[in-house]
Amino acid sequence: MAFCGWKRLLLLGRQNTLAKVWRSRRGGPSLCWKRCCHWSTGKSLDPEVRAFLEENTEVTNSGHLTPEIRLRLLTPRCRFWREKPDLWPYGDPFWAIYWPGGQALSRYILDNPHVVKGRSVLDLGSGCGATAIAAVMSGASQVLANDIDPIAGMAMILNCELNHLNPFPITIKNIINSEAGNWDLIVLGDMFYDEQLADGLHHWLQKCIRIHQTEVLIGDPGRHQFLSHSIRSQLHKVIEYSLPEYTRQENYGLTSSIVWSYQPSNSLDDS
Repeated sequence: MAFCGWKRLLLLGRQNTLAKVWRSRRGGPSLCWKRCCHWSTGKSLDPEVRAFLEENTEVTNSGHLTPEIRLRLLTPRCRFWREKPDLWPYGDPFWAIYWPGGQALSRYILDNPHVVKGRSVLDLGSGCGATAIAAVMSGASQVLANDIDPIAGMAMILNCELNHLNPFPITIKNIINSEAGNWDLIVLGDMFYDEQLADGLHHWLQKCIRIHQTEVLIGDPGRHQFLSHSIRSQLHKVIEYSLPEYTRQENYGLTSSIVWSYQPSNSLDDS
């Protein structure tokens, strides 16, 4: 199965498999992450995993909205573009795609560094880590990247190295519905692909805003699941970016991606 099959699997599976994992992982970090939880303070990655990721991804900064950021991604020149998906030895590599919502958020932060400068930033569902990297490049005082896939965490460390950055802290557990952290800004891209997950995000983000007056920015290219959710009425459009041709082809013709400010009118009254 060529990578078009991979891509279709990831796009459609994102509404099912990954959403179920997000909803089910309410406990602590996975065993893999427990072994690797100090990468951000300088410890080495597992050599076998590092070698696999370096061999089976391509370093690229083209075809996306942020040429300033180099990333390890799956591209047509990678072996697993052509291989059957079940030959990939780890969980589905959602992190190996630079999704349009994340691209828009990263572009916006790079163009408007005042949005993060001197502020604490949580990148929720960080994937390849591009938006967290953009926040570090733009002067954020503290950055935490969050993803449920331990391999995504390893890929983020490699991507920090590519961009000559010290790795930022990464947490590999589902923090949705947990206690609201005290962050100045939460950014999340391409996360509204399942109604139940979207409901959980809606409630948790409202709690963060109510308790800590957190600012929330959301990146999404206008997928049906996002536009049809009730959260849409509480979003304010910040900016819209035209997607490069390569990204359009990767995403079945989506032509633009939007950064939204999430401003729930009832957040101060919600319990």
